[in-house]
Amino acid sequence: MSDTQTIRYYQQIPDVLSYFAAVHPLIESHGLDRTLRDLVHLRASQINGCAFCIRMHTREARQNGESNERLDRLVGWRHMSDYSERERAALAWTEALTLLEREADYAAMRAALRRHFSDQEIAALTAEVAMINLWNRMQISCH
Repeated sequence: MSDTQTIRYYQQIPDVLSYFAAVHPLIESHGLDRTLRDLVHLRASQINGCAFCIRMHTREARQNGESNERLDRLVGWRHMSDYSERERAALAWTEALTLLEREADYAAMRAALRRHFSDQEIAALTAEVAMINLWNRMQISCH
């Protein structure tokens, strides 16, 4: 085996990955709609540069009825009229938690989120962002 060979996580730590995967149905049970989750997954994956995840989440979003036009414009969502205020608040939160900018005004973002989401939905959204970032990092380590 080469020193540079990719680690096969599913062979090495299948129990850990099973627990990671088991979290998704729990998060989904808190009511975030599929379209929003697809946008969040894809946007975080774009930021992180995870080619595998970008392909997978783009395909899933299309299968779930998302338009090619909105997916094509997601990278510039702040400058497009294609996204609702609810989606914009979630995408801003996704970017802030993915980039972890020190100057981010999390309080203002929470206020924007609360105009469209319950606290339980914000918690579920935060968990979605955390999990996609986890999966991105696992997958990127295989690039």
